[in-house]
Amino acid sequence: MAYPKMGKPVPPQPSCRSRNFRPGSMRRVRRRAVFKNGDCNVVQKHLQRRRVRFLQDMYTTMVDWQWRWTLLAFALSFILSWLFFALIWWLIIYTHGDLEEPHLPENQEESGWAPCVSAIDGFTSCFLFSIETQHTIGYGVRTTSPECPEAIFMMCFQSIYGVMSSAFMAGIVFAKMTRAKQRAQTLLFSKHAVICQRDGTLSLMFRVGDMRKSHIIGAGVRAQLIRTKSTKEGEVMTQYFTELEIGTDDSGSDLFFIWPMVIEHKIDENSPLYNLNATDMLQDKFEIVVILEGTVESTGQSTQARSSYINTEILWGHRFDPVVLYNKDLQAYEIDYARFNETTQVDTPLCSARELNEIYKIQEGFRTPETTFTMRQLSHNHSDQAS
Repeated sequence: MAYPKMGKPVPPQPSCRSRNFRPGSMRRVRRRAVFKNGDCNVVQKHLQRRRVRFLQDMYTTMVDWQWRWTLLAFALSFILSWLFFALIWWLIIYTHGDLEEPHLPENQEESGWAPCVSAIDGFTSCFLFSIETQHTIGYGVRTTSPECPEAIFMMCFQSIYGVMSSAFMAGIVFAKMTRAKQRAQTLLFSKHAVICQRDGTLSLMFRVGDMRKSHIIGAGVRAQLIRTKSTKEGEVMTQYFTELEIGTDDSGSDLFFIWPMVIEHKIDENSPLYNLNATDMLQDKFEIVVILEGTVESTGQSTQARSSYINTEILWGHRFDPVVLYNKDLQAYEIDYARFNETTQVDTPLCSARELNEIYKIQEGFRTPETTFTMRQLSHNHSDQAS
């Protein structure tokens, strides 16, 4: 019995159309540079003098802290300063002799003693006086006297320190609450990107949205492809960035961002995705980082929101469902965010954009005037012979 010869397996050629191709079945965890929430997946190590450099920029360091550490530093900055100055006040009063038995507040009228600070009888009262001085509370019971120049100097110094420390800590909390990262939490990116045809051209698309009524002024979108590239010299660059040309409708990458918009990248000859078909999209390892930037209308600060799509998060043969409809009852455009991530399968070629363009060129070649005239002449001659 003869068996057929086994040769090299022939890779399946991508068909031209399918309605059910969904490149999302692979469940392996893939590496990525930017998480879906915009955080960068970067860990730094072997930094020289890291702590010293961070302490030199203490303000930025504290703003970047998590809230629990910022609030802890906020509380400790006051408590420790109260205790420190309370100890200074206690030393001043102790060296002046105000804590001796005949010089205590209840005996001062009888002994005629003039203290540095009135109504001080121990460390607890020094601590209370430290709080009153630093925050200018001024209950009116404990006051400094002209008997101790060092007490007058310390009162002035602590008052100045209290104003400066309060301003510094309040500035940190304010900057942390109003920084652009908080505004970026209300900017949305679609869970998946899609690839489908628009006007006969394959296009990569994703959707962006804004939850707030206050708009982003001067909004702009950028997209960069991260993949491995080998140079002619043999150098392998594992994180090679390529800028993708994107836009929405005919307005380019600048957005009038009043409702969710679909951002489009046309896969043409200048696109790095030009040679990828649906099968290559599953096998190739790349990441598309998308960045939305603009100015917050209410605060005037710049903000930036980020997200990314790896190859398994790109749905081939899908398009986004519309989310903006006009409500006649409200006489306003209505946005349905429940459909923000919804897509619909559409008839889309599985071949690459390059192969699709070649097919279109072949089809156009059969539709030239010379070919049409020849086909008509052959058809006419065939009719004459038949008659």
